[in-house]
Amino acid sequence: MHDNDEMLRNLSDNEEIAKKLFEVEVSILSTGNFKDLFEKLLLSIEEKFGIPHLWISLVEETEVSHLIEALESSELLKQRFNLVERSVFLDLLQGKESPVLVNENLRPFYRLLPDNQTYFLKSLAIAPLILDGEVIGSLNLGDYSGFRFQPNMDTFFLSQLAVKISICLSNVTAREKLRYLATRDPLTSLFNRREMEKTLEREISRTKRYGTPFAVLFVHCDDLKTVNDTYGHNCGDALLKYVADQIMGIIRRDDVAFRFTGDEFAIILPHQTSAEALRVSERLSAFFRENPMKFGKASIPVSISCELASTVDPEVNSPGALLKKADERLYEAKKRKNLKS
Repeated sequence: MHDNDEMLRNLSDNEEIAKKLFEVEVSILSTGNFKDLFEKLLLSIEEKFGIPHLWISLVEETEVSHLIEALESSELLKQRFNLVERSVFLDLLQGKESPVLVNENLRPFYRLLPDNQTYFLKSLAIAPLILDGEVIGSLNLGDYSGFRFQPNMDTFFLSQLAVKISICLSNVTAREKLRYLATRDPLTSLFNRREMEKTLEREISRTKRYGTPFAVLFVHCDDLKTVNDTYGHNCGDALLKYVADQIMGIIRRDDVAFRFTGDEFAIILPHQTSAEALRVSERLSAFFRENPMKFGKASIPVSISCELASTVDPEVNSPGALLKKADERLYEAKKRKNLKS
């Protein structure tokens, strides 16, 4: 009779676990982006199972890690997400694709912890996530009790959850890739002109509603044709990527950079006056004067022309008018520079 009672309790416990996991799966199956997928996953497991610490680890240099780095993350994911070197990750899992449970010698696994996070864990469950047959990361569950995750425990339910998450990852990756390619310039990874026009519409509306200024800075690569003719188009492409990368490193977090045309970039500077935008222009010009691009053994000078337009200009009352004003000023700046040379 005792054995039967024990069996019934186990069945009941398993049914309860299966029910909760099904609810977790339902919450993530309809997600269309990484942010929603991981937020819903972490919060749902936390609520259903009372796990003190949950976070996601992804292997560096995978398709998913690149996409996530390129997308705006959430405050939750900043605390519960990290990138891990492939060699470190594979060493910890020892080549396994099934969940790993540990409750002793946890210190090596601290390398999976998000930056600046310290957990006083006594046991840990690591569920590998697989995309296109390759382990690309893990769902990590940590507890203060050493009995929560013991190496001899059955990992069937955790394995099933990892499979469902991996399927969702595959679907979301495809959607995010399409979304990313639709909004980005393929060479520089900056936002494309279509996204710039949308952003301008939004900023113009905000300016009209709240009276807050913003400016648009145009940046022209003066010597792209010369670089192409002298060093080849591979070097010209490298120059454009170099300029794009440096722009992203110099502007503020709230500013947005775009590739406007072949050799022109545009930067939208929310809440910036013309005087403030001019200082950004001066910082960019000074940086490129002092930092030529290295290409093989060559050191290639980078010359740019900058001009700006702002919503404080009286004739600027629409995205089209703002772009026209900035483009006209940039044309005049390039003409003056050509006359001096």
